[in-house]
This record gives sequence, structure tokens and C-alpha cells, in this order.
Amino acid sequence: MSERESASVRTRERTVSLRSIASERSDTVNGVSEPGAHDLRMVLLGAVAWAAALVALLLGWWWLVASSAVAALGVRRWRGCWDPTVLAVVLVALGVGSGGALRQEQVTTGPAAKLAAREATVSVRLVVATDPRRLTGGFTEQTILRGRVVELTGRGTSYRLSAPVLVIGDEGWRDAPLGATVEASGRLAPARDGDLAAVLLARGPPELVEAPGTAWAGAARVREGIRDAVADRPPEQAGLVPALVAGDESRLPEDLADDFRATGLTHLLAVSGTNLTLIVGFLLIVARWAGVRGRWLLLVGALGIVGFILLARTEPSVVRAAAMGAVGLLALGPDGRRRGPRSLGVAVAVLLLLDPWLATTAGFALSVLATAGIVFVAPVWRDALARWLPRWIAEAVSVPTAAALACTPLVAGLSEQVSLVAIVANLLAAPAVGPATVLGLVAGLLDLVWAPLGAIVGTGAGWCVAWVIAVARYGADLPTAAVTWGAGPVWLIGLSVACLVVALVGPRVVRRRTGGVLCGLAMIAVIFVRPPSPGWPPPGWVVAACDVGQGDALLLRAGEGSAVVVDAGPEPADVARCLRDFEVDAVPLLVLTHFHADHVGGLAGVLDDWPVAEVLAGEPTEPSATVSATQGTLAEYDVRSRPPRAGEVLQVGEVTLQTLWPPADRTTPTGRSAENNASIVLIADVAGARILLTGDIETEAQTAIERAWPDLGVDVLKVPHHGSRYQDRDFLLGLGARVAVISAGADNDYGHPAPELLGVLGAAGTTVLRTDTDGDVAVVAADGDLAVARRE
Repeated sequence: MSERESASVRTRERTVSLRSIASERSDTVNGVSEPGAHDLRMVLLGAVAWAAALVALLLGWWWLVASSAVAALGVRRWRGCWDPTVLAVVLVALGVGSGGALRQEQVTTGPAAKLAAREATVSVRLVVATDPRRLTGGFTEQTILRGRVVELTGRGTSYRLSAPVLVIGDEGWRDAPLGATVEASGRLAPARDGDLAAVLLARGPPELVEAPGTAWAGAARVREGIRDAVADRPPEQAGLVPALVAGDESRLPEDLADDFRATGLTHLLAVSGTNLTLIVGFLLIVARWAGVRGRWLLLVGALGIVGFILLARTEPSVVRAAAMGAVGLLALGPDGRRRGPRSLGVAVAVLLLLDPWLATTAGFALSVLATAGIVFVAPVWRDALARWLPRWIAEAVSVPTAAALACTPLVAGLSEQVSLVAIVANLLAAPAVGPATVLGLVAGLLDLVWAPLGAIVGTGAGWCVAWVIAVARYGADLPTAAVTWGAGPVWLIGLSVACLVVALVGPRVVRRRTGGVLCGLAMIAVIFVRPPSPGWPPPGWVVAACDVGQGDALLLRAGEGSAVVVDAGPEPADVARCLRDFEVDAVPLLVLTHFHADHVGGLAGVLDDWPVAEVLAGEPTEPSATVSATQGTLAEYDVRSRPPRAGEVLQVGEVTLQTLWPPADRTTPTGRSAENNASIVLIADVAGARILLTGDIETEAQTAIERAWPDLGVDVLKVPHHGSRYQDRDFLLGLGARVAVISAGADNDYGHPAPELLGVLGAAGTTVLRTDTDGDVAVVAADGDLAVARRE
């Protein structure tokens, strides 16, 4: 080779080397990964698929017409000029959108939907698609599950089809195995969810036609083995281990689930990408230890994903979680900066192609956002923290931080709350989650071979989850476990901008030890120090209605830091939040007006953290699951209750209470609801304000009270039954109340409060406070007069 040729080769080598260095520097600046290095073409593909699915589900078959016309025009005008990326985007949009439009038309216009519109009585043969779960109402227990109808007979005609339906049946459906084919009869009703053709109100238990296949039976046996392996552990541990491993929440105490929600640990209970990452990651470690290498590892991972789906059930949420978990594994593995974004985009497009209705679900959006945070944000934070922390600690901190930042705006829009302890709680729980999940799975498998050995390993899993339970319990008790946040556009845009700024600027702050330590101290201060809430609670408040959704929870001010609580709402977390916001330290009296779940479901939220001196509870008109659950909760906290005596007068601090209803003979009218009409009705005097607390009494009881107390007059009326239309207007208007308080859930399905009732109250000059639109509300006694306060 000549000297000139050698020089040319050396120049090319230097050029290649410089290009490589430049490429590396474009990926990393000062040790911090730059997001600009990501290949976003596949992400664009996923975003287009999502948009196409939404538009197609909105337009239905019009999408087919419009998309076909646009595609024909594009082919004709720009033939031969298509860029491969543009062509892929167009094909994905057409495929996902057309699939969504066709499936929607099939579901909404098929035989099942038409018969449901006529509320026809039918007989069906269906395949059970989800595990049955209990649906507890105010009176009876029902079972709910999803199925796929394959044969349908109604109105004299038989059909062969494939239509998704929701089944609501009695206890006989509780043992319907997943994957089994059953026959049943009942009445079809229209479905509210767009991905369902109808709702089957089943009559009687199903008849088994064909048992589930071997794979389903094996998965069910493993789930049973997991439950059996921890059956001897304390109830909280026995309920949490199956939830961690396979999303089985059947034995999880409700109050523990509330604490997990408050601390941002809910993803551990449901089937999520975390579950798959832990289980498949464990399988890959075992495979490597056994000498498996190369493409065989990919096969092990694929088999692990399939096994996980069978174990956790092939519901859309499980498939979604498996896909996102696989993306997370790729993103945090070798060459994750290239593989992660590509896998995310492809996973979104494929999932929507398989099930277009995922595009409309909050769970899908949260899963994609969390995975996107792990793919794009976590590596940047990890590299920044790794400058002064061990890499495994940096990764443990960066993953939950990135996922929380990505999901916080959507979570706030859905729950109107922002969890401030989520990141810390996930960091503290993380060391125990992995061992608990793996040990729980191993325990379930060993239980199939030898139950005592499975129980030994299950004990280890129980010890691990005990730490996770402690984190959730303690975190939920912190003063700022979750703070109220508005769901309006301004609030959410502001929160989104704040999260984006933290995601981009944070790595530049924490890459130095001083900045990282200061950020950690600031986070601890935010969690443990309750921020001031100017103007709330309003000084001089006498009665308050808590925004607990579709339910009742009212407070009567009994003194400084003391309140009488009347009903506890449907969820423990909501009433507990309200008590904290009103700075209540003690509850000298708790009244449960009746035993419907929207009044007693949150009982544990009061008993858990507030000393309750006495409980008044009505006598149930009939036994029900809610009554049993309420009595069990009272027994668990060693609290006794008693029914009030007719006409009884109680002095509780600054509150004077008198019982108006039920009457002395305890006989109450039945009407539409015997339980509602048996509600305890109290009249309270607080700081000179007379307040009537009516529970859920309906017209029959209202008329009886009006006859018994003809001259009854009050300043404040708690409108009965969430403002339903079943009211005795003469009774309500005859009270002369200046303020009417209505406790109802936003966008509830019952039409509460009734527009006609609001019109009557407005015409009478009554000021109406509504928790569904005003949030927490309070009536204030000031200078001998009454004022109102709203906390929207």
C-alpha cells in the first residue's frame, strides 16, 4: 500500500472514530443521558394508532368511509413519493382504525345488542372470560363477570355469534371457572360500556357445558396453591401475597387497599408491568444460572410472559400489563435507549390492534405513561444519580420517580388528588416487593408438589409483605399522604408543566451530591409537614358535609378539635381525609343512620385513627352483607353500638341532639325502601343553629315525621337521600330551612340531586350547597347569622 493510500486509510479511521465519539457525546452530556438520542419513529406509530382508535370508536362505520376516501386520494396523488415511515403510519392508522370501527359496529348492532334494546328474555351459551367477583349492594350480594356469548336464542330466533357481555348473577355464578363454557338464561339489558354488546341479568346458576382447558386449569391450580401456601399467615399477609404475584385481590382487606391507594402503591395490587418484570426477571436469572444463553434466553422470557398471562388471566388489563412490563425490561436492559422507545411504540400499536377499546380506558393510559416515563425519563435520572450513588440505588430511585412524574397529572384528573408520599413509599417498599413476589410464586408451585414445603416458603413471602404493609399503613397516616387537587384544565395544565419541568431540570440538580441531598430533605419536609390551607376549615363552622362521592358523611362541631360524625361515606380514605381537613382530633359520637354501603362503607376510616366514645346505629330491617361487614368492623375495633331511643336527648360537647325517628315502637313504613325509611333522623343544635339530619328517609317516613312533629322548624336541612326525587315537598318546605345541604357524587348514575327538587328549593329562596359541585361544604355561624363556605 502506498504512503498516500495509508494516509487516506488513517484519515478515514480518524473520521470514523471522531464520528463515534460525537455520537457518544450526543447521547451523554456531563454524564447525563440526553433524550434527543431516542428514535421516536415507533413512538409516533403508537401515538397515531391511539388517535386512530379513538377517532374510529367515535365515528363508527363513518371512519371506514372517510379513511378509504383519504387513502384512495393519497395513493392517486402521491403515488411513488411515499416515505417508508409515512407509509407505516398510514397503514397502522388504517389497520387500527378500521379494526376498531368494524368491532364497534359488530358489538353495537349485532343480535345481542338488538335484543338488549328490547330487554328480551334469552338463553345463551357463553365462555367465561374473567374471574367472578362479588358485587355488594345495599340489600343482596351478586356476582359479576364478563363472558363471550357464542350462541344466543331470543324472541324465537337462534344466532351463532361472538359478543362480549357482562353477566350479573346470583351466588351460583361464583364458582364459574375461567375459560369454561356454560349455558344460562336471563334478560338482556343495554350496556353502558362501549366494548360490551349487552348486560345479561342471569336467572339462576349456570350449567357447565365444557370445562376449561388444561392451561386454564393449571393456572387456576397455581393461584389456589399461592392462596393455600399463605393461608396460615395473618389476614393482611394472606391477602397481599396473591395480589402481588397474580393480581388476586379476593382476600385483601378493603382498608389495606385504601392505604395502598393513598400511598401510590396500588400498582402492586393489580396486575401491572411490575409483576411481570419481577417474575420474568427471576426466571431469566434462574435460566442464566442453569447455563441458558443467547436466543434461548429470549424463549425463556417469552414462555415466562405467556405463563404470567395465564396465571393472572387473559383480561385486557393483564395483556396490557404484560406488554408494558416487557417494554420496561427492554428499556432497562442492554441497549435500552434504542430498544425501549421502539418497543413502546410497537406495543401500543399491537395492543390497540388487538383491542381498540383500550384507547378509551384510564388503565391503559396510566400504563403507557408509566412505561414512557421509565423509557425516556428514568435513564436520565439514573445516570445523573449514578455520579455519586451506587448504580443499583440510582436505578431504584429513578424508576418510581419517572413513573410517578409521568402519571401524576392523569391520576390527579381522575382522583382529584396528588399523592406526595408515592415516590418515597415505592422506594421503601421496593426491596421487599421482589422477594415477596418470587417467594409467593415459588410457594404456589411447591404447594402443588408438597403443601408443607409450600407453606414454609409462603411464610417467607408473608414476612416480606409485612414490611410492605407497614409502609402502606404508616404512609397513609402521614398528614400529606394525598392532597386535594383540582380537575379543571388550569389545574391539570399547571401540574403537567410542573412535572415536565421537574423531569427535565431534576437530573441537572441531583447529579451533584449537594443537590441530591437537598432534594431528598425537601421531599421529606413536604411529606411530614402539613402545608397550610388558607381559609379552611372556615372559622365558626357548625356543620359540614364531606365530599365523599355518592354517599353521606357529615360533621357537627362539638368543640375545639372535636366533632360528632353522622355516617361515614362509602370509602374509608375519603372520610378520613375530611376529618383531617377539618382538624378533628376526637369523635365523641358516631351515628350510622342506616346500613347502606354509601353510609357505612367508610367506617374503618373513622375508627382507624380517631378515638370514638360512642356509636349509635339503627336496627337493620333485614340481614345483608353490609350489615355483617359493619358489625364485623365494629367488633374488629372493639367498639360497641346501640340503637337510639325515641325522643332521646344527648349533650355531646357543644352539640345538643334529639332523636326524632324511628318512633318508639320501631315500626317504620316500607315504601320503596324499608332500610331508607328506617334511617335515624336527628335534630341538632350547634351554636344556636338548628340542623335536621335526615339520612335517606323517603316520602313515607317524611310524611310520618311531619304528622308527629307538625311545628318542626330548622335553619339547616340535610336533604334526604342525596336529593332524590322521592320527597314530600310539603315536609321539606314546611321546615323553613335557610340552607339545604345535599351530599351526592359527581356524575352519579342516579340523577341525584333531582333537577325538580333543586327548582323547588331555589324557588323557596333556600341556599343550596352540593358536594358534587362544591366539594366539602360548611355552614358557619357568624354574628348571630348563618353563612356558607365551599371548598371546590
